[in-house]
Amino acid sequence: MAYKIIFFGTSDFAVPSLEALARDGRFEIAGIVTQPDRPVGRHAVLTAPPVKQSLHTAIPAQAGIQIPLRQPEKIKDEDFQTWIKDIGPSCDAFVIVSYGKILPQWLLDLPKKGVVNVHGSLLPRWRGASPIQAAIAAGDKTSGVTIMLIDAEMDHGPILATAEEPIQNNDTGKSLHDRLAIIGGKTLPDVLASYLDGKIQPTEQDHSLATHCKILTRDDGKLDFTKTSEELERLIRAYNPWPGTWTEVEGKRLKVLSAKIGVEGYSIPCADGAIELLSVQPEGKSLMSGIDFLRGLNNRT
Repeated sequence: MAYKIIFFGTSDFAVPSLEALARDGRFEIAGIVTQPDRPVGRHAVLTAPPVKQSLHTAIPAQAGIQIPLRQPEKIKDEDFQTWIKDIGPSCDAFVIVSYGKILPQWLLDLPKKGVVNVHGSLLPRWRGASPIQAAIAAGDKTSGVTIMLIDAEMDHGPILATAEEPIQNNDTGKSLHDRLAIIGGKTLPDVLASYLDGKIQPTEQDHSLATHCKILTRDDGKLDFTKTSEELERLIRAYNPWPGTWTEVEGKRLKVLSAKIGVEGYSIPCADGAIELLSVQPEGKSLMSGIDFLRGLNNRT
């Protein structure tokens, strides 16, 4: 008999995990919970979150079964509470992957064996909302995913399993994100089934080793050239594509998409020398190389 679960997820990071569970006969997905459709882009086009967009590819394993989809604005919405309280106690577990909301304790207590989470770091390192960016920016050599049980504190619960992944010297936030999302999808089903079978016992984290990262905003991407070239180069990769890095030139914002340590091309002095900006986007203009941007500056002088 299949284990009954409800899946909570929103972003691209959650899609491989949903697809893996949907194609695995050990699980019955009794419901999917994701964020509401949101306006996106300059023209504010109402856009479904990636998990909702993925349903046509994620659900073929349960063809013919209409899986309920819920998109509550708030967990305390009355209709959502009625639904989840009705179905939750019959579920073996809830699974949450990059959902984007903190689940209250009453909801965590509904399923028989708790709420299982896929987190994009090797806990207890990098608890919080931006673990992938934090790992690259800090110069970590290894990242990975942690399958864990959620408790009342942020990324604090006991661990079921981890899967390590080396951080490459050219990794960006996107490239590492995409690999970890796939690893999460490959790791989750067997770990979840083993936990529900009673073959895996949760292991408490060593809380004394915990490090933390925050929700990032565009302002966090402003480059501080009192840092070393190595720190800046890592940050530019870590924050690509979100939240992006930038500086100001002649009073206008210049987005920086890639850079390298050195003084060739369009370079800016920093704490230990200089960093060369390879790919930039001036405010209101298209992407261009740093050297082309420098030529444009010189032509105006």
